[in-house]
Amino acid sequence: MSKVRVRFAPSPTGYLHVGGARTVLFNWLFARHAGGSLILRIEDTDVERSTEASVDAIIDSLKWLELDWDEGPGVGGDYGPYFQSERLYIYREYADKLVKSGHVYPCYCTPEELNEARKAAMKQGKPPGYSGKCRDLSLEERRSLEAEGRQPALRFKVPEGETVVADLVRGDVIFRNEFTEDFVIFKSDGYPTYNFAVVVDDALMKITHVIRADEHLPNTPKQIMIYEALGLELPEFAHVSMILGKDKTKLSKRHGATSVTQYRDAGYLPDALVNYLVLLGWAYDAEQQIFGREELIEKFTLDKVSKNPAIFDPDKLLWMNGYYIRETDNETLVDLAIDHLSRADLVSSMPNNEELTKIRAVVAILKERIRRMDDIVSQGDFFFTEEVTYDQAAFDKFLTRDYVPETFKALSTRLEETTPFNRETAEEVIRGYAKEVKRKAGEVIHPLRVALTGRSVSPGIFEVVEILGKDTCCRRIDSALKKL
Repeated sequence: MSKVRVRFAPSPTGYLHVGGARTVLFNWLFARHAGGSLILRIEDTDVERSTEASVDAIIDSLKWLELDWDEGPGVGGDYGPYFQSERLYIYREYADKLVKSGHVYPCYCTPEELNEARKAAMKQGKPPGYSGKCRDLSLEERRSLEAEGRQPALRFKVPEGETVVADLVRGDVIFRNEFTEDFVIFKSDGYPTYNFAVVVDDALMKITHVIRADEHLPNTPKQIMIYEALGLELPEFAHVSMILGKDKTKLSKRHGATSVTQYRDAGYLPDALVNYLVLLGWAYDAEQQIFGREELIEKFTLDKVSKNPAIFDPDKLLWMNGYYIRETDNETLVDLAIDHLSRADLVSSMPNNEELTKIRAVVAILKERIRRMDDIVSQGDFFFTEEVTYDQAAFDKFLTRDYVPETFKALSTRLEETTPFNRETAEEVIRGYAKEVKRKAGEVIHPLRVALTGRSVSPGIFEVVEILGKDTCCRRIDSALKKL
């Protein structure tokens, strides 16, 4: 068997979405498992919608996911160019072969005429496909239409019979050719259609396996017809199920974030997203959920890919991301935290030693609590601000108690006099005061937490006190006293 060669071929008309990320992941794992190659090809023949910014965004997303490719943009290879817009001369050459062999013919119908024909067919209760009007034009008729200035498209003559897609996930899928219209392989503007260009590219790039979303399954019989007409060897096909939202409809923006970039910016870790995406349509067994990359490479096979649609569960991804955060070393998390904190203007993008010390302490204290790295902002902002913003419900519940002013005065004085100032000595002062005035520790700690953090929920209060430091703690207690 020849060496495995798979490809990921996105259209650069936007960001890399979850579905595309799952597709490239399956291809990457399949190639790595087999010791084969992954080719990245940019299908940018949609001139109006393709942009360089989208190419950059897709490549950045792949790099962030740490899914490397063996041939393609930035890497090179023996089968380039790897942008379809640079391969137009190749498509024209193969289209000419099909013209000469009689498998395609020029079609002079205008979009308006095609639209009218569709409407007329539907009125008569017939399928709205192309009627074959230009299939048997004489040379004179063609010349007459060209004299009118009409630029022809090229249509493929669909043969009679049926086309069988031997699919590695779905088994044999049979398509009756009578339901496939003569389809365009080259548009009148000189650009190939998707179904034609993809066949030429996959054949010339020696792709052995085409692993893609099942929305492409209806295109596959057309592509097989082109392979056979050109006398090219077929690759093996594997169509993986689509991804649905929890409401069982196709995943879209209404279900939340859909692009890899959004997940990166929200503070998801690449390993967590990779681990979660692989479970959308693949399972090693009924139990295991957490997989390292090397383990995935070892265990990934297409026979464990499901035919059924995968359900995207944001809550499960969030849980998994929290797991990966807890498993990640603190210094890596510190770098990620700096990114999120600096974007929120809480620290500088190049923190000094004092800031770094505090960031390290905050990461250590919040690591077990956060599930996304941007939670470091929502749960830890009070560590980096001069003043706190009070949650009104917390203020009303804890700071309006009649004993609080007296408690705060005493704590401010005692903490000011505490040396050394750390979590152990702070705990001794706070618990000692509560015992002295015969109150439960919580009756002292809860109001103190609101004064120091502005909220009723935070990490352990003694760790908070230590990270904030003596001056900030005393200042915030005094500030709360004034507000009372």
